[in-house]
Amino acid sequence: MKCKYCGCMDSKVVDSRETEDGTSIRRRRECIQCGRRYTTYETVEHTPIFVIKKGGVRQEFDVNKIRSGIIKACEKRPVPITRIDALVSSIERTIYNNGDQEVTSEYIGDLIMAGLKEIDDVAYVRFASVYRQFKDIDTFMEEISGILSKRKND
Repeated sequence: MKCKYCGCMDSKVVDSRETEDGTSIRRRRECIQCGRRYTTYETVEHTPIFVIKKGGVRQEFDVNKIRSGIIKACEKRPVPITRIDALVSSIERTIYNNGDQEVTSEYIGDLIMAGLKEIDDVAYVRFASVYRQFKDIDTFMEEISGILSKRKND
């Protein structure tokens, strides 16, 4: 690993530990030449996954878009950020474990909706109204009726 201070290619690892989320390893290194210490991170390299949007356009998968959408849906709701992070991680893991290099935006939307349904009904309806592009109040009411009938059955 090249020293960021002097450019020397020789260093020794002084300390290694996993990050809190377990997705990478943090290493403290010491340069053999100048003796200064610096931190590096080792992560698993993912094969890029592309999302096929409704119009057929392909975009590289960005987990931050999922996080952003879920946070907007949960805005002003009693949903802890740890629960949101767990849902985002679960969705990301499902997409990568799928094994496909391309997934549809509908598939991702369905995963998000299934997760939100378990977390918070209001967040679920908020997300569904945008994702399914509710055209009128009748469509909105059908979705709410489905949630209410499921509650009665449970």
